[in-house]
Amino acid sequence: MSENCSTPVRRKDVVVTGLGLVTPAGIGTEATWRGLLTGRPTAAADPVLAGMPVDFSCRVPEFDGRGPLGHRLARRLDRGAQLALVAVREALTDAALAPADWDPTRVAVILGVGSNSLESYPEAFRLLAEGRVGRVSPFMITRSVPGMVAGEVALEIGARGPSLAVSTACASGTSALGIARDLLRGGSCDIAIAGGAESTYGAIYAATFGQMRALSSRSHDPAGASRPFDRDRDGFVLAEGAGVLVLERAEHAVARRVALRARLAGFGSSSDAHHFTAPHPQGRGAADAMNTALRDAGLGPHEVGHVNAHGTSTPLNDLAESRALRRVFGTPPAVTALKGTLGHAIGGSGGIEAACSVLSLERQTIPPTANLDVQDPDIDLDVVTKNPRALRLSSVMTNSFGFGGQNAVAVFTRL
Repeated sequence: MSENCSTPVRRKDVVVTGLGLVTPAGIGTEATWRGLLTGRPTAAADPVLAGMPVDFSCRVPEFDGRGPLGHRLARRLDRGAQLALVAVREALTDAALAPADWDPTRVAVILGVGSNSLESYPEAFRLLAEGRVGRVSPFMITRSVPGMVAGEVALEIGARGPSLAVSTACASGTSALGIARDLLRGGSCDIAIAGGAESTYGAIYAATFGQMRALSSRSHDPAGASRPFDRDRDGFVLAEGAGVLVLERAEHAVARRVALRARLAGFGSSSDAHHFTAPHPQGRGAADAMNTALRDAGLGPHEVGHVNAHGTSTPLNDLAESRALRRVFGTPPAVTALKGTLGHAIGGSGGIEAACSVLSLERQTIPPTANLDVQDPDIDLDVVTKNPRALRLSSVMTNSFGFGGQNAVAVFTRL
C-alpha cells in the first residue's frame, strides 16, 4: 500500500501547476470532482439522437460556447474545441499564469484529439448532395482538422512554442501528457498546456460506433448503461469533455513561487500489434505500457496506491485491462473507472482522468465507479464502488488504451 509521503522537487522534474475540467459531471474542476464523488452517472436521453438505436449519451450540462467564448469565436469552432478553450482558461487561472507574464516562445500546447470532428460534416454533405456548394461553411475544414484544436488554443493564449495535436485514438489525452513532458525535459519549453478534448456530438458518432457494436444498447436505462467491470456491461456510452493540465519544468514553477500540485513522474507508451480494434486478450500491450511508466517513475508496483483505469465498460476491454493489471501488480491496488459516471469522451478521456488522478493525490480520496452492481467474476480487482474511499496515497497511475492497440500510461506522485 502506498504511504502518504512527499519527496523533494528535483531540477529535472515536470510538475503540475494547474487543472481545468469540463465534463458531463459539471463545468469546472470543483463541479466535476463533486459529481464524481456522488457516484451518480450522467448518461441520459439525447434529443440529437432521437429515433436512433442508441439514443443516449453523456453531455456537458447546459454548455453553450457562446457564453464563455462569445458568439464570433464559438461560431468558428466545433464543440470539442470550445470545451478545450474553456478548460484551458480554468487551468491557466489555477496555475496563476497570464500570457502577459510569460515568454510566448517558451509555451507549448499539446492536446490529444481522437479523431477529426464529425460535427460539421453531415450538414456539408447534405448541401453538396443538393448542389448548394456555395452554402458550405468556409469554417468546416478548420473546425474538423484535429490539429486545429491545439492551434486555436495557441491562438487564444498567444503561445508560440510547439503546438501539436496527438491522435492515438482513446489514448490521445494521456499520450499528449507524455509528449509534453518530453518537450519540457528536452528544453523546448518551460510551460506546456497538455491534456485532451473531444465531443462526440451528433448522430454520426452514435451510428458508426453503434454499427461496430461498441456502444451500450441499454436505451431503456441510459443512466445504468456505462458499468465498468460489471457482469452485465455491454458497451461504452458516448460522451464529451476536456481535461487540461498545466505542466512546467520544476525550476520554472519554483521560481514563480506557485503551488505545485503533483509531479508527472512516469510515462509509458506501447502498441498491442494484435488487432485494429480489439485489445490483446491478455492485456499484453497495456502491461508493457504500465511497466514502462513504472520504470520511468523509478517506482516498484507495490509503491502505487491507486489505478485510475481506462475502464470503458466494454466486455473485451475491461477484461483485458484487468488481466494486464494482474500481470503488472500481482495484487493490484485500488481501482476506479470514471467512465461509469462520465461516459467515454474518446480523446478527451485521458486528460480528464489524469486531472482527476491529481485530485485523488491531493485529496487522498478515490471516487467510486458508478453502476458496478455485480462485479464480473473473471475480473479480480479491488474496484472502489458505491462510495468514495479515503486512502493514503503517494502515487497514482492512470491508464488509456485505444483502437489500433495504442496504449498510454502516466504516473503522478505527490510533492
